[in-house]
Amino acid sequence: MAILNRQEEAAFKPGGGTATLLGAGSEFEGKLTFQGSVHIDGRFSGEIRTSDDLNIGQAAKVSAEIHVGAIVVHGEVQGNIYAKNLVELESTAKVFGTIETPALVVKKGAIFEGSTKMGAKVTPITDAKPLSPASPAPANK
Repeated sequence: MAILNRQEEAAFKPGGGTATLLGAGSEFEGKLTFQGSVHIDGRFSGEIRTSDDLNIGQAAKVSAEIHVGAIVVHGEVQGNIYAKNLVELESTAKVFGTIETPALVVKKGAIFEGSTKMGAKVTPITDAKPLSPASPAPANK
């Protein structure tokens, strides 16, 4: 099991500590939903949904649609990030996609290619687009 380095530990302060760790060398593909906080150091591909905290470690490579309460990125993310509270890109971060959040912190050295939308209201996690194709509209009578 990998341990957070002091810089990552200081930057990521979820309530109650890290609940789950996807360690370096691990690979996961699919849909990740959780409560509490998760730290990813490996490779992840798919979708991440939580109202809590996510930490993307420096060695991590994530390709996903991400809906979270807050996220701190030290590694690489390809995909859109929707954070209800905060997105923080550390100096080693590489993010390619759209970021939607009320608060964005980008440290010197971080790479961000994409677009941002900031405001008091972010698309709520529960109102996110359905995973399955929409059912056909009812016929007019």
